[in-house]
Formats: sequence, structure tokens, C-alpha cells
Amino acid sequence: MTAEYTESLRDRVILVTGGTRGLGREMALALVEAGARVAITGAGPSDAMHETVARAQASVGAGRMFAVAADVTRYEDCARAVAEVCDRFGALHVLINNAGIGMRIVSETFNVEPARFWKTDPGAWRAIVDTNVNGTFNMSRAAAPLMIEQKFGKIINISTSDVTMVRSGYSPYGPSKAAVEAASRAWSQDLAGTGVDVNVYLPGGAADTEFMPGGKAADGGQLLPAAVMRRGILWLCSDASNGQTGGRYVARLWNESLPAEQAAAGARAPRVDKPAIM
Repeated sequence: MTAEYTESLRDRVILVTGGTRGLGREMALALVEAGARVAITGAGPSDAMHETVARAQASVGAGRMFAVAADVTRYEDCARAVAEVCDRFGALHVLINNAGIGMRIVSETFNVEPARFWKTDPGAWRAIVDTNVNGTFNMSRAAAPLMIEQKFGKIINISTSDVTMVRSGYSPYGPSKAAVEAASRAWSQDLAGTGVDVNVYLPGGAADTEFMPGGKAADGGQLLPAAVMRRGILWLCSDASNGQTGGRYVARLWNESLPAEQAAAGARAPRVDKPAIM
């Protein structure tokens, strides 16, 4: 990474949902360390929320990060969060939709014993879909009008690997992320010409977060560190990615030894005219 493109992150206002732990925390801290002003959300106050803000303060001083308690399944909470960010920082330039619920509310052993959809509690199914799909819509719906008005903005939706979307025993988490990716592509077209870009960003494999019980991947492979998400997020939030929309970027494939444009090109999934699911 070079100072040339990270300079555009100085004082850029970024909202990271689910930024209190895991992938969200890593992205939020990377951005605040790069000079951005960052707001993070959690469904409610928590030790993790306070710890993340404290880590940011220890790194860059007070006033560069604050936390908002907001349940993304409630549109009114999302609208309030956007309003609080604008009141505190005076703008909102980037929204990172990272808040999500994984398969652990369905089964604590889903990664070693596939969870069958017909045995899944309907309440757990509903919670995952409501957070991962509707939550992404709610936050984007709250932020997009402001971004359109200022003729600039970036919406970055955090997703998962292709294989996870259709993996046996990973329903509804996998399908919920497939829905997010389909929506992201549609929204990028809806927003064409407005100055607002929409992209998808994902680790590129199971990550070592609270989503994975026992620190085990379903295929027995090694978990990626949560910090893998630091690789491309600065570029995606910076002016270097202006006009790049409707893309899908894989953090694992981001080669940090390359110039940023080459690294981004190498991490971008090939575009297909019609997404292939079956």
C-alpha cells in the first residue's frame, strides 16, 4: 500500500456494522489507523464494543472512533445510527455491512456435523436471514440517499466463499450470503451514475472468529486469521477504487507485495453474465 492512495482515507467517515469483534474489528482498526474516522455498531453495548474503541484510542488517540448500539434488523436503529454518525463526524462516506449471524445459533457442531435444514429451529433461521439479508438492506437503505445527495459513497457488503453458499449443512447462512451478493450486483446497477459504488468483500475461506466453534473449519483446513480482512479494505474505501462497482474481492487473494491496482485486480473474482448456482 502507498501513501498516495491511503491519503484519501484521512478523515473519511466510515461506518462498520458489527465492528466490535472478528472481521469487523480488524477492518475498523485498520481504517482508523489509516486516518479515517470510524463508527462501529453492535446490537447492544458490550465489553467487545468498549474494547474495540479503547484499542483505537490507544492507537490513534480519542475522537477517531465511536460506537453506536444499533440492531440492524430494525430499520429505525439503522436510520438513527446513520444520523448519529453524521452528527458526530459531519458526513458518511463509506458503509461496510459486516454485521451478521452465523450457524452457531442453529448448531454448536455444524462445522463437524452438518446441520440439516428440516431440523433447524425456524426462529434461528429467521434470525440469520433477518440479520444477514434484511440488516444489509436496512443499513444500505438508510445510508444510500445521503450518499446519492453528496454524489459520492461506497457500500461494501461482507460475504462468504462460493462453496459455503451451497455447502450442505450451512443453510441458511450460506444462502443468506448468496442473497447479499445478488442484491449487491443489483444495487450497483441501481446506483450507476450516482457516484456511489457497491462491492462485495470476503475473506476467501473460513476465518478464525467466533463464527467457528472450536476453531475448526468444516473441511478440516486451516482457518484464516481475521486480520486477513485488513489487506484490501483500505483500497476499497479509498479514492483508488472510485468507479469500481459491482465487483467481488477476495482478501486471501490480495497480494500485498504488489502495487495496489495489481493486487486489487488479482483479488477480484471474474465477472460472469449470469451467476451460476446450480
